[in-house]
Amino acid sequence: MSPVGPTTLVMLLLSLVSLAASCTEQETSSLLQFISELSRDGGLSISWGNASDCCEWEGIACSSDGTTVTDVSLSSRSLQGPISPSLGNLTGLLRLNLSNNMLSGGLPLELLSSKSILVLDVSFNQLDGNMDDLASLAPRQPLQVLNISSNLFTGQFTSTTWKAMVNLVTLNASNNSFTGQIPTHFCNISPSFAVLEVSYNQLSSTVPKGLGNCSALRVLKAGHNNLRGSLPDELFSATSLEHLSFPNNYLNGVLDGSPIMNLRNLATLDLGGNNLAGSIPDSIGQLKELEELRLFNNFSGEISKVNFSTLHNLEILDLLDNSFTGTVPESIYSCRNLIALRLCGNNLLHGQLSPRIRNLKSLTFLSIGYNNFTNITNTLQILASCKNLTVLLIGSNFINETMPDDDSIDDISNNSLTGEIPTAIMLASEKTAAHFDPRIFDLPVYNNPSRQYRIHTVPKMLDLSSNKLTGVIPSDIGQVTSLLSLNISFNNLTGPIPPSICNLANLLVLDLSNNNITGEVPAALENLHFLSKFNVSNNDLEGPIPTGGQFGTFQNSSFGGNPKLCGSVLGRPCSSTEVGPVSIVDRKPFGSKVIFAIAFGVFFGVGVLYDQMGASANVEAYAHGSGGGLASPRPVMARRGYGLGRGLRGSCDNTRRLSGGKLGRR
Repeated sequence: MSPVGPTTLVMLLLSLVSLAASCTEQETSSLLQFISELSRDGGLSISWGNASDCCEWEGIACSSDGTTVTDVSLSSRSLQGPISPSLGNLTGLLRLNLSNNMLSGGLPLELLSSKSILVLDVSFNQLDGNMDDLASLAPRQPLQVLNISSNLFTGQFTSTTWKAMVNLVTLNASNNSFTGQIPTHFCNISPSFAVLEVSYNQLSSTVPKGLGNCSALRVLKAGHNNLRGSLPDELFSATSLEHLSFPNNYLNGVLDGSPIMNLRNLATLDLGGNNLAGSIPDSIGQLKELEELRLFNNFSGEISKVNFSTLHNLEILDLLDNSFTGTVPESIYSCRNLIALRLCGNNLLHGQLSPRIRNLKSLTFLSIGYNNFTNITNTLQILASCKNLTVLLIGSNFINETMPDDDSIDDISNNSLTGEIPTAIMLASEKTAAHFDPRIFDLPVYNNPSRQYRIHTVPKMLDLSSNKLTGVIPSDIGQVTSLLSLNISFNNLTGPIPPSICNLANLLVLDLSNNNITGEVPAALENLHFLSKFNVSNNDLEGPIPTGGQFGTFQNSSFGGNPKLCGSVLGRPCSSTEVGPVSIVDRKPFGSKVIFAIAFGVFFGVGVLYDQMGASANVEAYAHGSGGGLASPRPVMARRGYGLGRGLRGSCDNTRRLSGGKLGRR
C-alpha cells in the first residue's frame, strides 16, 4: 500500500470535519416535514434536494460551527398550506420568518413555546385563531419579537393569555380582528417592552390609563380601531415614547398642553381623524424632536398662535379639515426640513401666501385648498421658485380671480378662474413626479381576505374643470404623453377638439363636456386604447361619432346635448352625404414653452376616485389591470409615517378611500 501523502491526509481530514459539521437528522427531518405538509412549497423541495446538508439549503442558516439550524428565512416564497408544528423541533432556532406568503390555519403552539426562538415573523399570511391556547404556555418564554400582523387572528389581549411573554420587546398585531382594549399588561410582564402596534383591528373601549406605566415603551400605534373617550393624562407619563399614533378612532375631548410636554422624545404624533377639539396647545412647540405632526380633527382658533419655529426637525405637518382662523403662521417657514404641508379644508384661513415659503427648500407637497386665500398670480410666482415642489393642491381659493398668462400650477379646479388656458401649465416635471416621498401620502391599498397591498404608482392628472376659462384647447396638450386624465369640463371653451389629443396614448379619462366646442369628434381618438371614460356632452359638435376602438363601449350620455352629432349610439342615423371624421394626428415637435403638467392621483386597487370627474368605476377597472401599465401589487410591512390620514375629502385633495374609512380592513 502506498503511503498517504500530506496533501491527501489534509483533504481526508477536511472531508471528515465537513461530514461531522452538518445539521442533525432531526433538523433535516423537521424541515422536510414542514414542506411536505404544504400544498405549495415554492420549489423548495427541488432546491433542497441539491444538497444533503440542510445548512446549505436555500433560506436556512446555521451556527458558525455548522451544527445547528439558527435561522429559517422563507418570506415571499408563495408558500401555501399550514405551518407544521415540526419546526418547533429545531431546538437551536433563533429566528423564524415566514412572512408574505399564503399560509393558513393556526399558529402552532410549538413555535410560541419554543425554548430558543427569539424572533417570530408570520405577518402577511392567512393565519387565524384566537390564540387562547397561549394561556397554557410555560412561563418565561425567550420570545422577544412577535409579528403576527396582517392575518385573520381574533380574540382579546388578556393578561392570562399572554402571561408567559416575559421577555417580549416588540408585538405587532396590526391588521387583524382583535377586540377588547389596548393591552397594558405587557409593560408589567416584560420590563423591556418597547413596541406595540395594534392598528387596523376592532379594539374598543377607552385608551387605558395603564399605558402610562410602560416606562420603556417607544412606539404605540393603535390607529384605525373603535377607541373612544379622551386621552388620559396618565398616557403622557410614558416618557420614552417616540411614536404615538391614534388616527381614525372616535377619540374626543381636548388636547391638554401640560401633560404632552412630558414626551420630550416624541418624533411622531398622529391624532388625526378623531373628534378632538379646541385649540392646538402652544406646548407643541416644545416637542423639539417632532418630525411628523398630524392633527386633522376639529381643532379651531388662531393657528398663528402656535409657535412652530422651534420644530427644526419637522418634516410633515398635516392640519387637514380643522376650523382654524387667521393667516398661515410665519413660524411654519422656520421648519427648514419640512417636506409636506397640508392646511386644506380649514375654510377660514385667508390672506396671501408668504414669500418666506421659499425657505422651505425640501417642500415637495403643499395642499392649501378650500380656504379663502387670494392673489393667485402672486401665489404662483412665489411657488415657481420652490424647485422641489411636486404636488400643489390649491383648489377652491382665489374666487373670481383671473388666470395668469404665465406658468401656472395644476389642480386649480373650482376657482372661478377666467381667461384662456395658458400655453404652459406646470406642476412638476415628469422627472420629479416619479420621486414622491412615500411617507407623505395615504398610499393606495386593497385587500384580499387577509392582507394589505400597496401599489406604488403616481398617475398624472390635469383638472381645470368648473372654471370660467375661454378660448381654444391648446394643441400643445398632445405633447404630455404621460397624461392619464384630462378634465376641462364646465368652462366656456370654443373651437375644435385638437387632433393632438390623439397623441395621449395612455389616456384613461377625457372629459370635455359642458363647453362650446365645435367641429367633429376626431376619428383618431379611436387609437386611445386605454380610454375608459369619455364625455363630450353639451357642446356644439357635429358629424358622425367614431365607432372603432373604445367608442363601442361609451353610452349615449357621453355625446348628449350635441344635436348635430349622429350615429347609432344616439339613435340618429348619419345621412349618406356626411363623411366620417378624418384621422389627423398632430406630430408637431415639442414646443419649448410647453409642459402641461402633471397633477397626481392615488389609485386604490379596489378603485380610485377622481372626485370631480366621476370616473371611479372606470379607473377601478384600470387599477385591477385592465388598463395596462400598472405595477403589480406587492405586500409591504407597515412603516412609520405612511399616509396623511383617513377620510381625505375628495374635493380637497382629489383622493379619498373607498373602504368606509377603514384602510386595510377586510
